Amino acid sequence: MTESKRFDELVVSRPILRAVEELGYEVATPIQSLTVPLLIAGKDVIGQAQTGTGKTAAFAIPILNDLLDRREVQAIILTPTRELAIQVAGEIHKLGKFLRVKAVPIYGGQSIEHQLRALSRGVQVVVGTPGRVMDLLRRGSLRLNKIRTFVLDEADEMLDMGFIEDIEFILGQTPATRQTVLFSATMPLPMRELAKKYMRDPEYITIPKQSLTVPQIRQVYYEVSERDKVEGLCRLLDTLSPDLGLVFCRTKRIVDQLSATLKERGYSAEGLHGDLTQQQRDRVMKKFRQREIELLIATDVAARGLDVENISHVINFDIPQDPESYVHRIGRTGRAGKEGMALTLVTPREQNLRRAIEDLIKTRIRRETMPSTAETQERQRELARSYLLKAINRHELGDYRPAAAELLESHEPAELVAAALKVIVDQAFHVVTEPAFHERETASREVSSFSSRRRFNVRRGGNRSEVEEGMVRLFINIGRLDRVGPGDIVGAIAGEAGVPGEIIGRIEIHDRFSFVEVPEESAHQILEAMHENTIKGRPVSVEPAQLRDQA
Repeated sequence: MTESKRFDELVVSRPILRAVEELGYEVATPIQSLTVPLLIAGKDVIGQAQTGTGKTAAFAIPILNDLLDRREVQAIILTPTRELAIQVAGEIHKLGKFLRVKAVPIYGGQSIEHQLRALSRGVQVVVGTPGRVMDLLRRGSLRLNKIRTFVLDEADEMLDMGFIEDIEFILGQTPATRQTVLFSATMPLPMRELAKKYMRDPEYITIPKQSLTVPQIRQVYYEVSERDKVEGLCRLLDTLSPDLGLVFCRTKRIVDQLSATLKERGYSAEGLHGDLTQQQRDRVMKKFRQREIELLIATDVAARGLDVENISHVINFDIPQDPESYVHRIGRTGRAGKEGMALTLVTPREQNLRRAIEDLIKTRIRRETMPSTAETQERQRELARSYLLKAINRHELGDYRPAAAELLESHEPAELVAAALKVIVDQAFHVVTEPAFHERETASREVSSFSSRRRFNVRRGGNRSEVEEGMVRLFINIGRLDRVGPGDIVGAIAGEAGVPGEIIGRIEIHDRFSFVEVPEESAHQILEAMHENTIKGRPVSVEPAQLRDQA
């Protein structure tokens, strides 16, 4: 077993050590302990290690340590997906915080003009997907003739996706003197042939797979149809009331849709995926760590490196395709000797995936029945009782005692307590929903809209609250009478402006108009995209809210 070293034993520059300390990393992981000294010494390296072992810092730290103070591309990192490209670039910015490093992610699906502007300003590190990198090379907008380090991250996945010819084309644009680094979970024959052709006496590093035992985690699954997954999730949330929950989805589109739906229903939730900017990601993670939100909805890629204490529940809204991903997901609960809980929603067609996971972990995942309506309602009443008792124990009822005494003169005590419990369930935690939603969802929501300590992110009229820092309010001239719901507004803005739905904040829907909060840095883009546009087929006017407030 490789002994982990302290970062100051790896001979890296003081600015990098300072960033590492600020990030809270105490010791290097085994892959970092072995790889960093070799790369700093200029060796080519092949690292075989699974996801979650700290590979990004293993190659990022040596790259940063070796950068020259020049505005030219000195390192390129190829990744199979744009989500990973964004994440790696973000990690490089964090580790290079005190070096004034310029790293840019380039990938398809984003305006190439934006990426061209970023490159024209001068960058030192490019993190990109093969297709977009090739496009920029052919345009002459990206030059790799000064490259010092070339990294293939998740190399086996890139080969599986058919990128081998693209990779060889890109390698052909780099100097023969470059340092080449290859990280992969497996080493198939095409990978070994690529290494033999393009690497110089590489050092091989293999990190054994982590133990796949999860003794402190209670694992259960629920069989649901695809169309009932959202309702099933809500039923579980209402019954179990997790203190801090992490919900995994297969794609960022599902993350956007699920987080928007949960917020519409009043759950304290935010989404996290690779399309978020680093500022947006940091804002979401700060809320989660400080328990300002109770549910984090995330993709596997976005959750890499996520280290938050006291996660009580991990919920697989989508069962992972890769059994090992299941282990990484649920390992984020049940830490520090505490028992965690892992819940998985499995459709009938996905039972083979569940069995593959059981074969890997050598454990049966117990099947449980979805809580009934009666069980959910009883849980709601239990929570309401607990809130009343907490209020009594806080001894802060003085201002309410005269009103209570007056009510007791005309009503029985049991009747008053029952009314208080009903008010908590029906009003304090019930979310008003849009009538345009599917009848099946509406009927279920009548008995499944209650969750402890929810925040009301969707408002129906009423007094304005202060806009969150970094956000701005926009006015839209449609409202409840137009049968427009939060999902319609989120969908229109995300689709037309090309921004993640998750960045959209609180929505207020009035009878004839609505307000929506969006990040300040995205406001101009959204206003431009929504100019003379439509929502649900109706032409809309979108403008800064303060203009309406002053009118």
